[in-house]
Amino acid sequence: MKLFPSVSIALTLLASAPAFSQAPDSPAQRIAVQREAMSKLSFLDGQWRGPASTILPNGSKHEITQTERAGPFLDGAIRVIEGKGYDSDGKVSFNALATVSFNAATGTYTIHSHAMGYVGDYTLKLTGDGFSWEIPAGPMTIRYVATIKDGSWREVGERIMPGKEAVRFFEMHLKRIGDTTWPAGGAVSPK
Repeated sequence: MKLFPSVSIALTLLASAPAFSQAPDSPAQRIAVQREAMSKLSFLDGQWRGPASTILPNGSKHEITQTERAGPFLDGAIRVIEGKGYDSDGKVSFNALATVSFNAATGTYTIHSHAMGYVGDYTLKLTGDGFSWEIPAGPMTIRYVATIKDGSWREVGERIMPGKEAVRFFEMHLKRIGDTTWPAGGAVSPK
């Protein structure tokens, strides 16, 4: 059966009406909902530093000084986080960038992560004192759980195989060392 373009468009809009009805009506309303949801992550804002370690594939432990800086962007509608790890000689051995956003239509948080040549979008779940997120990796799942309170940020990473105990491969213990205007600060002026 051949449909005229206007009928196809009408059917497509009708089929997607439930998704549209769940989201606020205007861009200003959607941004307000995003801003409110992202305010629940304001505990991340600032500069952080402390020890971190990773268990390498050969079983050895790689210890670094981990730093994180986080702040609101797009007038508080998203959070931007940069992680940087330094070896004992000051060389950067790890660098990651993530944005966290909130979808007003679905009510879910997403972390968009860039690290070590990998990129992906993952569901971020808020907990009572932090957050967690998982990366599917074939039969394995990589899970990160962060606990943030009283100026301390503790995060662990675990590899989870079906039917086996989780194996911790990453841990960091950071202290909040100050405020930051990053990433919104220092924007290019119009003149």
